[in-house]
Amino acid sequence: MSQTAASVHFPNRMDKLIHQFIDTIRAATEDRRRLRIRGGGSKAFYGNPATGEDFDVTGYHGIIDYEPTELVITARAGTPLTEIESTMRAKGQMLGFEPPHFGGGATLGGCIAAGLSGPRRAYTGAARDFVLGLRLLDGRGTDLRFGGQVMKNVAGYDVSRLVTGSLGTLGVILEVSLKALPLPQAELTLACEQQRGEAITLMNAWAGQPLPLSATCHVEKRLYLRLSGAESAVKAAAKKIGGEPVPNAAEFWNGVRDHRDLFFSGDGPVWRLSVASTAAEIDLPGHQMLEWGGALRWLKSDADADSVRKAARKAGGHATLFRRGNRTTGAFHPLPEVLMRIHRNVKQAMDPVGILNPGRMYPNL
Repeated sequence: MSQTAASVHFPNRMDKLIHQFIDTIRAATEDRRRLRIRGGGSKAFYGNPATGEDFDVTGYHGIIDYEPTELVITARAGTPLTEIESTMRAKGQMLGFEPPHFGGGATLGGCIAAGLSGPRRAYTGAARDFVLGLRLLDGRGTDLRFGGQVMKNVAGYDVSRLVTGSLGTLGVILEVSLKALPLPQAELTLACEQQRGEAITLMNAWAGQPLPLSATCHVEKRLYLRLSGAESAVKAAAKKIGGEPVPNAAEFWNGVRDHRDLFFSGDGPVWRLSVASTAAEIDLPGHQMLEWGGALRWLKSDADADSVRKAARKAGGHATLFRRGNRTTGAFHPLPEVLMRIHRNVKQAMDPVGILNPGRMYPNL
């Protein structure tokens, strides 16, 4: 028997897994059983608790295609982020949105389903900006592909980016194609003592200048700034800005990215406020950390949800209960009825029976 014929009658293990996934989804749809999609579990804390039986997709893993010269990598959803990043680093490249891991089990599928970005986000783009295409199974068990491996490839709705951050409520992500970025030639982190209000002013002023910024953070009256790019540009910017070089800077930024920094320790609620970068200080009790030039405000506070969300709206944004705390009012900022109707319509189109991660974002979704 030829190799080609054998491959037809005996599909490889990954093809078998997809067929198993399809059978599981179709059976659950028929029985109206809810499925709780699970990868590495590193982001299980994020969002509202999903109900249903576990649907483990980590077996579908591995890098499918990587073209360093084209700055594109395609991998299966169960592939560990560490594997993807180490493979890219060996070729002098990286994932530009600096995805949080929140643990050693982080996978590509969980990364895209959560849609979270790290310290570089304000300067290189968000997770969805790097998604070129993906393959997923919808709530009917239909195998769908969206986008491709180039920046502009289709007209109409960009479903790939729509799925990014949907927390598995629209489909089971199978494969993702991502744009890569070259590693910077040089990086330097500087720090100085600064009050929060002054730090907000400085970060916004720097953002309006031709500086090679790649991250900013203010915590415990100390302002941190990372410069990335050509060595000459980094040196020139450092001379202009001033401050003290930070030793073990990579460890610091990884601690901020993955919430290993001391700021995130303890048992109290942690809120994530996405606001206008120029917004004044948030007047709430507790401790704050600022990122993304002031556009991201982390808040450790026992303030009630209404107060936090009111403060976020006043600052031109919204608030998410990111870790711990009472989630009876929901983890995510309530949506206006018009936006909620759009969410329901999209959910109905992709998962008509509502079996995939129900309630993970909002009730009845």
